Amino acid sequence: MNIFRIRDHLSRFRVGIAGAGGLGSNCAASLARSGIGTIVIADFDILEPGNLYRQYYFTCQLEMFKATALKETIARINPDTLVIAHTVQLNPENIQMIYSGCDVIVEALDEVEMKDMLAETIQEKMPGIPLIMGSGLAGWGNIESLRCRKIDDTLYVCGDETTETTPDNPALAPRVSIVANMQADMVVGILMNKK
Repeated sequence: MNIFRIRDHLSRFRVGIAGAGGLGSNCAASLARSGIGTIVIADFDILEPGNLYRQYYFTCQLEMFKATALKETIARINPDTLVIAHTVQLNPENIQMIYSGCDVIVEALDEVEMKDMLAETIQEKMPGIPLIMGSGLAGWGNIESLRCRKIDDTLYVCGDETTETTPDNPALAPRVSIVANMQADMVVGILMNKK
């Protein structure tokens, strides 16, 4: 199958991304380059200078909502990818509405409580929708520890699942980008197996 047939196939699908920081912005860029038809992004944060060292943004986008800036960036990468940007904080009441119609959802949130809430809400209110989570991506080196693991038919985890982000062990661009691209690759793999 050539790249044009792959992109044509992927253009039929809608992917949700929860969070537009390091994982979410890098994953979205890769999905747009792969030809995903629609990307639904939700994030309420404003882009700050400290975000630029690992997130897929530019200095001219500082002080914009991340979701809005990412929509702008994706339009430059692939204008055929429709981006639906929500500048809201996710909660159990709005997740189903925001990600309605998504074929796969990517978790790209910072806080463990938010990750858990998203996973519980999707499994309860949107059963059968694959969720690809990120866990353990801080620091540098030790790339061989990064992996994708299938938990069950609809839940996957990418990362080393142990490395926590701390002031002495921050999430740096190389490992963040690798895990984000692992998530994007998992999305493509799931969607390429759908008719």
